[in-house]
Amino acid sequence: MLNLKFIQDNPELVIEKLKRKNFDASEIVGNISDLYRQKNKLQGVADQAKAEMNSISKEIGLLFREGKKDKANAAKERTSELKENIKQFDVDFAEIEKNVNELLVQLPNLPHDSVPFGKGEKDNEILKTVGEIPKLLENALPHWELAQKYNLIDFELGVKLTGAGFPVYRGKGAQLQRALINFFLAEASKAGYEEVQPPLLVNEASGFGTGQLPDKEGQMYHVTEDNLYLIPTAEVPVTNIYRDVILDAKNLPYKNTAYSACFRREAGSYGKDVRGLNRLHQFDKVEIVQIAHPKKSYEILDEMVKHVTGLVEKLELPYRILRLCGGDISFTAALTFDFEVYSAAQKKWLEVSSVSNFEAFQANRLKLRFREEGVKKPILAHTLNGSALALPRIVAALLENNQTAEGIKIPKVLIPYTGFEIINQ
Repeated sequence: MLNLKFIQDNPELVIEKLKRKNFDASEIVGNISDLYRQKNKLQGVADQAKAEMNSISKEIGLLFREGKKDKANAAKERTSELKENIKQFDVDFAEIEKNVNELLVQLPNLPHDSVPFGKGEKDNEILKTVGEIPKLLENALPHWELAQKYNLIDFELGVKLTGAGFPVYRGKGAQLQRALINFFLAEASKAGYEEVQPPLLVNEASGFGTGQLPDKEGQMYHVTEDNLYLIPTAEVPVTNIYRDVILDAKNLPYKNTAYSACFRREAGSYGKDVRGLNRLHQFDKVEIVQIAHPKKSYEILDEMVKHVTGLVEKLELPYRILRLCGGDISFTAALTFDFEVYSAAQKKWLEVSSVSNFEAFQANRLKLRFREEGVKKPILAHTLNGSALALPRIVAALLENNQTAEGIKIPKVLIPYTGFEIINQ
């Protein structure tokens, strides 16, 4: 959530910066300004009423002592009237605050100055492309056919048990999933991230804290009877560990990693681009989260990008890094780098990670602050997260890119985790 004082002090700047996200903030910012003008006007009247009530209250005792009973009773009636007026002012203030907050949560985070202008994914900036595109056999298969051939993933059984987008991993397919999870967690641990195992459901306050609510309410699975939400990513529960917490600046940054299943409704997703593992309603992912000092957050963002780079390189996958344009960056992010790996049989790039700096946007919602020596008031922290990594498209690329006449070869770095070097039966 944007800082209210910053909006009040810089309304034109906020409107101009949000144009980069293709968001017209002029009406919302104008309404916020109007509401605060109303509040300031009411505050002046309320202050006058309180001052008058205090003055009259002091006179009442004196009037009674002087025997001026009628004047004293009239003064008492006036104080009662003023008390009721002041109560109403409090109700009006609360209503204004409510209306302001309803407007505030509609405003996206301000994009970093380096975010390119653009309307969608075609306008994202490709920063670098690394690795050679594999040359496959003439009869190379896409991953969904390889999964069937080697009995790795049963998509039809998933439909029977739940529905489309909920695959069942079997045999070496399940072992490959587990191997990737353990590899990603081990690498995060080496990089200094503390592993946590979070709940898979969160309450409304947690969804609001990281910005999934109310922005992405329609994309989350909602357990209505208990008013709980299945997590779309471990980012939500892990970042909310620090909700309503004041940290010590000396201990920054805080680094956490978590494996979890992730659940996304992905409403409106259909067609060949979502076939197989390309887009699922349930998938596995390892997440990395950092809580950082504002002065260090972009340095830490670079560090997190390097961490994800190391993962895809160790998996020997061709990859590219993109800086997301204003039209493709999320509601909550200030700057995001996407990683894509090349899927040789499908002949296209697949997104496998987003690494983002949210600056103080989530922290303001979370009331996540830290104390710094010599500074009286607590300071809002910066939050960052990244997929390190999401499994489905990594598995798709690994199966397709490593298929040979003998079978599917396992990258060297994964063999200690899988216990086998090739999938051939």
